[in-house]
Amino acid sequence: MPIVCLRHRFKAMGTICEVELFAPPQKAKSSVLAAILAEVERLEQRYSRYRADSLLSKINRIAAIGGSLEVDSETQSLLNYAQTCYEQSGGLFDITSGILRRAWRFDLGQLPSLERIEALRAQIGWDKVRWQPPRLGFPTPGVELDFGGIVKEYAVDRAAALAIAAGIRSGMVNLGGDIRILGPRPDGNPWRVGIRHPRCEGLLTTLLVQEGAVASSGDYERCLVIDGRRFSHILNPKTGWPVQHLAAVTVLGELCTVAGSAATIALLKEEEGPSWLQALGLPHLWVSVDGETGGVL
Repeated sequence: MPIVCLRHRFKAMGTICEVELFAPPQKAKSSVLAAILAEVERLEQRYSRYRADSLLSKINRIAAIGGSLEVDSETQSLLNYAQTCYEQSGGLFDITSGILRRAWRFDLGQLPSLERIEALRAQIGWDKVRWQPPRLGFPTPGVELDFGGIVKEYAVDRAAALAIAAGIRSGMVNLGGDIRILGPRPDGNPWRVGIRHPRCEGLLTTLLVQEGAVASSGDYERCLVIDGRRFSHILNPKTGWPVQHLAAVTVLGELCTVAGSAATIALLKEEEGPSWLQALGLPHLWVSVDGETGGVL
């Protein structure tokens, strides 16, 4: 039976994205691709911090002055997951820490002042948020939420779910390096997923993946280099400063949302990151800032 390939490259969530789907002609409908693109756009519109009309911006306007609101079931699920990550990371994965970007302007080429960092750090803390589903409250004015560490990976999983619901069993969804593999290639071979080295040109390794998610986190591009020292965009909410031990982490899992948050938590755990990943039990790979590598794939 002939196989039809649906392939589309596009830009969303500030990054380059690609969808590649294989299916028999009767299932390979352009409507599947259209539904995926619409879903990614919907999530960006709802949870982007850059859009004044997004749900997230509405939440943050209320948070800025102190108040509360009820949120829908999807947002409840994301908040519940964020709370789980906060608890399992010992408070390191904190969706209120995005406010630190006001100090860490990686486009300016200079370090922020200690005073600026400390002032913002005082506004950080999931424990400052009152979350009693479906009501989200901000008794402490000035807190700000940022779903940047979750929503892109969640969008990958949602896109994959739409393809699977349409009967597609072979394909790939790639949103800026966060990937879901829906099944082997049409010839039965696994997909080859290249993992970039965070410090030099070329690939660190190539993974052979039949199904599941691959997510990476690290200082690949968004970083600041001053006097030869590299400052990552992954910021520790407890110190206000970039992580300093691991340069990059890749995690494989069933869901991209889980793989992505696990990779970020490992970076935030600094020296404890490798042992935490080992205990987590998911296949993974890490590279330290000194070029040491490790992991279990």
